[in-house]
Amino acid sequence: MAHTDHQSMRRVLRREIAGTIGLLTDEQDFGAMRRYRSFAFDDHTTYLEQVEALLKTRAAHGGHTTVALFDPEEYAEYCAGTGLDPDAPASRARFTAEIATTGPTVPYDGRPLTELVPVLVDEAVRQATWEYASTLLARLGPCTTCGENIGRAAFDRAADLLVRILDTAPPGNRHLVCSVTAPPETLVAALHADDEDTGATQLDEAEALEFTTVLALGIATRSPGGLVMRTTTPGVPDRVYGWRLRGDGLAPLTEGEVFDAYCTDVESGDLIGPESGVDYCVPPDLGEKGQTSRHRH
Repeated sequence: MAHTDHQSMRRVLRREIAGTIGLLTDEQDFGAMRRYRSFAFDDHTTYLEQVEALLKTRAAHGGHTTVALFDPEEYAEYCAGTGLDPDAPASRARFTAEIATTGPTVPYDGRPLTELVPVLVDEAVRQATWEYASTLLARLGPCTTCGENIGRAAFDRAADLLVRILDTAPPGNRHLVCSVTAPPETLVAALHADDEDTGATQLDEAEALEFTTVLALGIATRSPGGLVMRTTTPGVPDRVYGWRLRGDGLAPLTEGEVFDAYCTDVESGDLIGPESGVDYCVPPDLGEKGQTSRHRH
């Protein structure tokens, strides 16, 4: 009886343990891991099927699993820096535990991997964008004229502009996209702002931080850039608004400019067909707070 009780208690405790699995999302990363003899898989499709089966089993027994993005190059650097043998399952487990706290992750919620992987990749891109933009802001240092930290001042300005946009936007759910031309590539950040029944606006903190940082980089470096907002309200057509970055403020786009901005692919510059039932509008007035200030760094 005591042995059975101990087994039952261990089963209960097993459900209390949160797990993380490092996922090789594409063929290239999977191929890079095959150079290790201790890596047991030789087919990416089979590997993904086995991962999904494991996730389903853990979920069926009440276990919580986080899926992390496993990068073979970062893994090799990690092993070199810590003196671990890269061709050992224990080393992969330690690296996975490390990236669970610092890298992009998503919780497994029962969705197929075909749906979960794009979410994980998007999270990785978002984190990389934020880290890159933050690094560039930090390198700007103080203003040679006034001594003010340029990056911090630009971030505060970007946060003020975002609040102003949301405060003046029509009610409904809003999807905002900010793009800034920052060599060697254009940085793009998205933010969802949904109205709750209480009238408050619900924001994802990580999204808001990335969005504000990218906008701040455009302001601080005076880089070409813009911002587009789409509002969705039941019973009326979706509305699209746009601004271009000008100095440390935002200049509203005309209806035609909003149409051109929204119907052009940011990366390729190719035209995208306009959607039916969508109105392209002049943005709400942001007032003096949205205008370019006189101060220059």
